[in-house]
Amino acid sequence: MNAAWQIGPTNDSCDCDFVECEECLKLGLSDPSTPEAEDERPPGSRQVILVGVCAMEKKSRSRPMSEILSRLEERFEYIKPVIFEESVILNEPVENWPEVDCLISFHSKGFPLDKAIAYAELRKPFVINNLLSQYDLQDRRKVYRILQREGIELPRFAVLDRDNPVGEGADLVETDDSVEVNGNIFNKPFVEKPVSAEDHNIYIYYPTSAGGGSQRLFRKIHNRSSVYSSESRVRKAGSFIYEEFMPTDGTDVKVYTVGLDYAHAEARKSPALDGKVERDSEGKEVRYPVILSNAEKLIARRVCQSFNQMVCGFDLLRADGKSYVCDVNGFSFVKNSSKYYDDCAQILGHMVLRELSPQMHIPYTAPYQLEDPPFAPTTFGKMMELRCVCAVIRHGDRTPKQKMKMEVRHQKFFDIFAKYGGWQQGHVKLKHPKQLQEILDTARELLADPK
Repeated sequence: MNAAWQIGPTNDSCDCDFVECEECLKLGLSDPSTPEAEDERPPGSRQVILVGVCAMEKKSRSRPMSEILSRLEERFEYIKPVIFEESVILNEPVENWPEVDCLISFHSKGFPLDKAIAYAELRKPFVINNLLSQYDLQDRRKVYRILQREGIELPRFAVLDRDNPVGEGADLVETDDSVEVNGNIFNKPFVEKPVSAEDHNIYIYYPTSAGGGSQRLFRKIHNRSSVYSSESRVRKAGSFIYEEFMPTDGTDVKVYTVGLDYAHAEARKSPALDGKVERDSEGKEVRYPVILSNAEKLIARRVCQSFNQMVCGFDLLRADGKSYVCDVNGFSFVKNSSKYYDDCAQILGHMVLRELSPQMHIPYTAPYQLEDPPFAPTTFGKMMELRCVCAVIRHGDRTPKQKMKMEVRHQKFFDIFAKYGGWQQGHVKLKHPKQLQEILDTARELLADPK
């Protein structure tokens, strides 16, 4: 049996029998004991979608999150953000957590991911980033396996698994300029990454021909992101991923997705260079805008799909004309970009309404699809809107031509000027060798006889 819900200044009503309408009972529009009861909500009131943010306070109340949530609430009248308090997340059972229609939840240090999964199973909200897949993001071995399975380009790598109880996959042979991991040889320079995605102590080992030693990368501390060490031997405790060092142009590309069709990219100075963080006059890390190629946009889409993370950040390495994914971070936001905040709020808002508005009977008109190119009307019809102009400027570093400007008044020069139509055109250009020789002969003749 069908049910209908009219939203407006009058009370809600259903066009079917209140006693037999299961849909109305689910929505709370009728009471089975009083078939003729009317909706008790005040006239003009409308149902809203509660979007819950369940994360550690450092993340949920960060500036980027606040910027996006404020835009979400301002631009969508049917959406109301709800931030879960950290004390509630850590100390209260999931039954006491706020009940929401949509859940934005992501793991960071100290976050009880198992409780968030239990909450999602209990309340069954629309989840933006799949929670179970976030366990995979915590282990680089699983991340690399998923990327391999999906056919996404990776640097050549091998896993040294000392955690395996059987003892398999832990064969390591080290020489001065290489390591052999389970039969795979990596010549220096190579990269050594802990398998835990929470461990950011990544080492790059240099060959003896370049002075040896290693560059030790870590999470930014003030103005440092890495330090050089004279130690050339790999770590002997723990499990690691060894991968080929990719020669980039000294920058790392950070990609931030929102849904399958949007990717924002920035480049920053690679911490592998000298470890010094470049900052602007306001103390913020310098980042440069990056335009992704079509292939890289496809990679961004596939990363989203592979890990079931609609909002996701990952790292790209551009080397040898290709792009390689070297890390997937999960839920990540761009810092200090109003354009990104606008886009992110807009996309998330439409994503939520598209999913929930039908079942909650909220009016919603889908916008044009993001992949549709914007058009601008003109007097001649329609044409694609110009988005940018790319220019290639050639530097004028050339040998001087030793040009010299002179004013001449002798009649012989006037005769040459008239001979080649100078009076008719107001000027004359002489480029032919015969013409130039005529000028040279006249000049020499006049110099030889100054009178």
